Amino acid sequence: MAADRRSALDRLSAWYAGECNGDWEHRCGVSIESTDNPGWWVKIDLAGTRLATRTFARIAEGVRAGDHPEGKRWLVCEVVDRVWNGSGDETRLDEIIERFLAFAGEK
Repeated sequence: MAADRRSALDRLSAWYAGECNGDWEHRCGVSIESTDNPGWWVKIDLAGTRLATRTFARIAEGVRAGDHPEGKRWLVCEVVDRVWNGSGDETRLDEIIERFLAFAGEK
């Protein structure tokens, strides 16, 4: 099987399009925000998707208690209240999206 050569953002867009059903996209969705750490925060609402009940093992790299960055490189990914949250330093947006896609089975 050939590797999927689309970018992480293209694959996330395809995942999002696959979830749009005339209802889900009106109350749920995907957001990507910058943070002042500096960094990124990706939020993906899982309610109403096949991922809503899937477990996700929390990832925390380079953070101390309260998820405050310890240094320049940091990453936190977790599911809280059926929302997948990925945040990380300014160099890790692509990795954050890749972590979600791996969780979603979209490699």
